[in-house]
Order: sequence, then structure tokens, then C-alpha cells
Amino acid sequence: MSDDDLAAIRARRLAEMKAAQGGSAGAGPSSMGFPPGMAAGGPQNNEEQAEKQRQMEEMRRNMLFTILDNVARERLARIKIVKAEKARAVEDLLIRMAQTGQLRGKVTEQALIGLLEQINEQNQHETKITYNRRRDDDSDDDDFGL
Repeated sequence: MSDDDLAAIRARRLAEMKAAQGGSAGAGPSSMGFPPGMAAGGPQNNEEQAEKQRQMEEMRRNMLFTILDNVARERLARIKIVKAEKARAVEDLLIRMAQTGQLRGKVTEQALIGLLEQINEQNQHETKITYNRRRDDDSDDDDFGL
């Protein structure tokens, strides 16, 4: 597949998702005044939500594929194995930076390492340990046998 084909597929899917969100806002008796995506329903609603979640994850993977180079993507995958929540936060940050135009090209491994170091510095807490020692007031050691 060429880049033009992929772009056409992405555009078609985006249009389908927008149509699905806009068309289901008040259609049908099953919505009963609920906001879109919150319609009272049974398994069909759960299937729609699962499908929407799957599409969002696919779009997320596609964006990360275009943002990161291969080595940086591998490093992020290894981080995800160990600390999934940290990897998710880094992915969110990268996507936000790409959407706002802060990224000029593909993110390299060194740029990803720098980003991770910045995040670690922000989240680093100074651990303080306080010892509360109890005094043993009723000790028999003070009597010395008297």
C-alpha cells in the first residue's frame, strides 16, 4: 500500500467515526435523552463502545508510528512492559506535542531518553524516613536485683 492509499483509508475511517458520533446523538428510542455514547441499552451499546475503543487505540498506534523512529518505538515498548502507566503518559505527551506542532521530525531514541529524564525529574519525590522509637518504661533492667 502506498502512502496515498493509507491516507485515503484514514480519511474514510475518520469520516465514518464522525458520522457515527453525530448520527447517534438523538436517533432512536433507545437513547432516551442520554448523551451520545451513554445511551441506555444492552449488549449492542457495549459492542459499539468496544469498537470505538478499538478504533481509538488503532489511531493512537498509527500516530505513534508516524511520530517515533524504530529504535525509539522499541524502547517505548520495553518501557511499557515494565511500567505501563509511565509509557502511556509518555505516549500521551508525544501525541499532544505532535498535535500542537512542537515536534519537527521523528523522535529519536536520544530525544525520547531526554523526555523520560524530564518526566522523572518532575515526578521524583524526596523520601523522608522518620523513626519513632518507643521507650520501654516498664523495663526490669533498672532494678538490678535490689
